[in-house]
Amino acid sequence: MSDEYCFACGEKNPIGLHLTFDFDGEKIFARKILPREFEGYAGTAHGGIISTLLDETMCKFISAKYHEKSLTARLEVRFKFPTPIEKELKITAWQENQRKNIITMRSTVETLDGTITAEATAKFALLSAN
Repeated sequence: MSDEYCFACGEKNPIGLHLTFDFDGEKIFARKILPREFEGYAGTAHGGIISTLLDETMCKFISAKYHEKSLTARLEVRFKFPTPIEKELKITAWQENQRKNIITMRSTVETLDGTITAEATAKFALLSAN
C-alpha cells in the first residue's frame, strides 16, 4: 500500500501539505510556509494543522531511523504562541527514549527568528512489533 495520498507528506494529494524531510541521524527537520487555506484566526495557522505538522515529523523520524511504520498512540500538543501563516516555519523532531515497541518523541514548530510556537510529546507504537 502506498502513502502517496498522505495528507501531510503525500506527493499526489492535491490538498495536502507536501512535507519533505531532512534527517541527520539525531533529528529530523521540515520547512513549510502555510498558505491562508490553513488559517484559523486571521494571520494564524489552525491548531489542527500545527498538530499535524508535529505528529507527522515525529512519525517520519521513526520511519527514517527504524525503517518501520508506526502509529501515534498518544499525542500532547502545547501551543505557546500563535503560529503565523505565509511565513517559513521549521519543524523538528527527535527521540527521547524507547521501551520495547513504544518510542517516546518530541517535536517543535518554530519561526525563523527561533520562537517556538508549539511543541509536542508523543508515544508511537512500532507496527512491525505487533
